[in-house]
Amino acid sequence: MKPQHLAWLAALATPALTLAQGSTTLYGIADAGVRHTAGMTAANAPGTASATSLASGVNNTSRFGFRSREELGGGLYALFNFETGLNIDSGSTANAKFFDRAAIVGLGGAWGQVTAGRQTNLLADAVSPVDAAGMRFASFNPNIATAALSSHGLGVEYGTAGSSSGSYRLDNAVKYTGRFGPVTARAMYSFGENAGNTSAQSSAGAGLAYAAGDWTVSGAVQRFKTAGNLSLQAFTLGAAYQLGSVRLAANTARSEADTSTTARTEQRVQSAGATWSVTGAVDLTAAVYRLDRQRTGKREDGYTRALLFAEYKLSRRTKLYAELDRTQWRDGFQGAANRDRATGITTGVLHTF
Repeated sequence: MKPQHLAWLAALATPALTLAQGSTTLYGIADAGVRHTAGMTAANAPGTASATSLASGVNNTSRFGFRSREELGGGLYALFNFETGLNIDSGSTANAKFFDRAAIVGLGGAWGQVTAGRQTNLLADAVSPVDAAGMRFASFNPNIATAALSSHGLGVEYGTAGSSSGSYRLDNAVKYTGRFGPVTARAMYSFGENAGNTSAQSSAGAGLAYAAGDWTVSGAVQRFKTAGNLSLQAFTLGAAYQLGSVRLAANTARSEADTSTTARTEQRVQSAGATWSVTGAVDLTAAVYRLDRQRTGKREDGYTRALLFAEYKLSRRTKLYAELDRTQWRDGFQGAANRDRATGITTGVLHTF
């Protein structure tokens, strides 16, 4: 870890560990598993051979962070959150930015909450409660990767993402979240901060969710721009229903992106799945995703992916899990030299703190 990162940790950990001067909390997830794939590389890209590796974050993304909330009186409160992703297999941070997952400060009250800094886009917020796999396997889950733009694969930076591979989180962002009974309303604007062009790399969106009884319905729309004012527009809409010990979930999402002044890519993701709480200690999850992609001048392609998870809770914070997956590529999505199908199996342990 770099010296400046150690300095950050020392500064932040002191109040977290003493606790006497405030309510700062150190928290995180450690997830590691042994994974074997056929027709995919160890990084889950299409391939021709088999691979066995130690994988991080298959069930849930490994991370740690600091957060705090201070009551200011009159129903007003202040908060902050710093969070970074980790690769448990190597001990490295997940991205070049140290606090890549969150770096926010905000105020809240009965009127809602406003946060400013690096934070998730509204598509990610909307997908989270209605994802078929419960937001498991983030790097492999099409709702996270494509619907919420974590790995959109477009090779262009949309919004102030700090990356040309995804726009799941944005810098320079202001977000409003208001909860009014069963309804949650969200709005977000990310400043592009390009000199002489205030709209370049900006992003704006709105979201709405309803949760009451056994039902949850959640959706969002958001627009992103590049430094050259190319546009990406996306929406997502889904629902979840608790039927006794079974949670059912389905979602539909679509994005349209200008990848150049003459080329456009459209991607659609449909998903459905269920989680069955067999006992208080055992959960079984099955999810199916279909991705369709249409690019200017090329035929439509895509893939269908199925995920199965079995989890056994050793305690409130620790669980063992096993995962199976199968991907069927369509119309050459995987590349001419690679297999048209791939499988994977993982067994691992997850601990939260």
